[in-house]
Amino acid sequence: MSDASRREVRAGLEPCLARLWRYGLVLSRASDVAEDLVQATCARAIERADQFVSGTRLDRWLFAILRSIWLNEIRARRVREGGGFVDAEDALSTDGAHLIETNILAAEVLKAVGRLPEAHRETVFLVYGEGYSYAEAAKALEIPIDTVMSRLAAARVALAKLK
Repeated sequence: MSDASRREVRAGLEPCLARLWRYGLVLSRASDVAEDLVQATCARAIERADQFVSGTRLDRWLFAILRSIWLNEIRARRVREGGGFVDAEDALSTDGAHLIETNILAAEVLKAVGRLPEAHRETVFLVYGEGYSYAEAAKALEIPIDTVMSRLAAARVALAKLK
């Protein structure tokens, strides 16, 4: 492992922690699970710092690690519960909402977004919350760009109906 990669990863972790936690919260809907995801992401990033390509976006790499950990946890949970292997697309579709009460407007927006299927929520978060381009979101989610656009369109329609 190169010392430069290790230093770059370690130096870049702290500025990304809040964003990683928000992403973990979007996926899991539970702050304690989000914290665990961030910790696991940091540990994996440090362990695999030699896989980070210096000069690229560290935050994108960290988000991919966090998402991979989350999907692996969902699959493991399904296997433990007797559900067997689960396709990632199926695993990212759950119901329910989680209200974060920082202020009334933010709580209402988060509540509405929280009602979206998980795949749509995740796409909305990456594009609108984190500023990913459609192409970057497609790459991060390992889906076609048309699917990103479709999910965002469906999310906008669903959110417009909630007004």
